[in-house]
Amino acid sequence: MLGLEEDLTVVAQAATGAEALSMARALRPDVAVLDLQLPDVDGVRVAKTLHADVPGCRTMIVTSHGLPGHLKRALTAGVRGFLPKTVSAETLATVVRTVHSGGRYVDPQLAAEAISVGDSPLTAREAQVLELAADGSPVEEIAQRAALSPGTVRNYLSSAVGKLGATNRHEAVRVARGYGWI
Repeated sequence: MLGLEEDLTVVAQAATGAEALSMARALRPDVAVLDLQLPDVDGVRVAKTLHADVPGCRTMIVTSHGLPGHLKRALTAGVRGFLPKTVSAETLATVVRTVHSGGRYVDPQLAAEAISVGDSPLTAREAQVLELAADGSPVEEIAQRAALSPGTVRNYLSSAVGKLGATNRHEAVRVARGYGWI
């Protein structure tokens, strides 16, 4: 739909984060419109890499998973636009123009939700360990993947469970994912 706009030129389309990075490095676009959930990598990670590799490229994220934690991570990574995939073609084109001209755009509803939820109570390490626990792996396996002792993993999981008001690590994973904190 962006290609139908007279003042916008779509220089490439990519199906994966790796393709997006490769094309952006070669074509040097002014704005990259990235999906938050690319098949091979998180769109925020692609945006971070683009900012380092293609400094003039501004980034924006479109998503069907507009959770508060995702929004905060994207903004911290330097993403200039964040909006749901459900926006109209007209709004999307307007946001591309806004981002191109140096402005920012965050979907108002997503912004309000992020503000009302607040920041994650988890430390970076607690979030990492909790994410590693999400697939139901035993503590010993999580410890090996995180390069920690099993006791330290138990401590991080216990702390995360307590901070999130959960009854166990599985519920803590659900809560943290529900806010986009992991």
